[in-house]
Amino acid sequence: MTTRLSPLELMTKLISFPTVSRDTNLPLVDWVEDYLNGHGITAHRYYHLEQPKAALFAHVGPDVEGAVVLSGHTDVVPVDGQPWDTDPFVVTELDGKYFGRGTCDMKGFDALAIWALVEAHHAGKPLQLALSFDEEVGCLGAPPMIEAMQGVVPKGGAVIVGEPSMMKAVTGHKGGQGFDTHVIGFEVHSSLLPTGVSAILEGAKIINFANTCNAANTAATPSPLAAMFDPPFTTWHVGQITGGTAHNITAKSCRFSMDFRAVPGDDVAALKQSYLTHVAKIERGMQAIHPDTRIEIDARFDVPPLKPEEDGEAEALVRGITGDNGGHVVSYGTEAGQFQAAGYSAVVCGPGDIAQAHQPNEFITKQQFEAGHSFMRDLVARLG
Repeated sequence: MTTRLSPLELMTKLISFPTVSRDTNLPLVDWVEDYLNGHGITAHRYYHLEQPKAALFAHVGPDVEGAVVLSGHTDVVPVDGQPWDTDPFVVTELDGKYFGRGTCDMKGFDALAIWALVEAHHAGKPLQLALSFDEEVGCLGAPPMIEAMQGVVPKGGAVIVGEPSMMKAVTGHKGGQGFDTHVIGFEVHSSLLPTGVSAILEGAKIINFANTCNAANTAATPSPLAAMFDPPFTTWHVGQITGGTAHNITAKSCRFSMDFRAVPGDDVAALKQSYLTHVAKIERGMQAIHPDTRIEIDARFDVPPLKPEEDGEAEALVRGITGDNGGHVVSYGTEAGQFQAAGYSAVVCGPGDIAQAHQPNEFITKQQFEAGHSFMRDLVARLG
């Protein structure tokens, strides 16, 4: 029988795999599956349709519905250009902290979840593990994984998504969508500006949509639910833009991504349509000057909000273990909203501080990691 590894040993192993989102995660998935198989646990995979990546999920204990699901992601953000003082893919303990890429976001939780799954298996108690891919590039891997789980393992009940929350019960977060926007103009010498179509100038008109919406949302009175968030309204944002050929030529091309983060309660479909309607209006003006111009829109990500649940099973479970009765919501998105949209009760609770996520010298404190371990011990004791 395979030796039962400690949470620290498991985290150390997981972090040794450089599973940056642009690269494969299959070596990590292979190792986790082999480790679980060594304990007599059958794991299942959902493969990415185009890239060498896979999600991994498993059920232990009685073959009954309603098991708690421990949800994490296997990918991490790049370390390129970051000034690390230690090897980011080697766990280094210094001053009461474990340093390494993913210690906080979120291989620390993944390790604790794997540990708990093995313990639950040997205790004959129901528990599920769900490890996704491509969370860091828009929560792309969870929806097909959740769909793949149906009928392969019993339908779970409460889902604990272990993003770093300092072991607090986060019951709500914003949702978001992103749209890669490509404006195709018509080049002429800038002295003949009225006969051409500058993709950059037209793109600026589109981007100003974000300014207009943000100003209106800032001035509006937030709903009671929105007031829980910081900021207490839906925000629109463009983070990068490229385009143009030369300073004296109307730009043929302009590319940017328009994103919004919506508070629960806002009509996400209506927000998307408001952007597409604005884009269509700009496109009509462009084509009135030259018919070969156009605007192409590709959806980049779509993350539903996590809505606070009335008498939520997942919330009650986490509060019962942690004793945390505070109200906690966050403005970043997680896979919890995707589980909730699929019919699960969901909550976010994991060790570590989100402020450390994606940072050079990322770390999780020993105290937080041990708090996560204590949580998992209590969870396994309560199962069944």
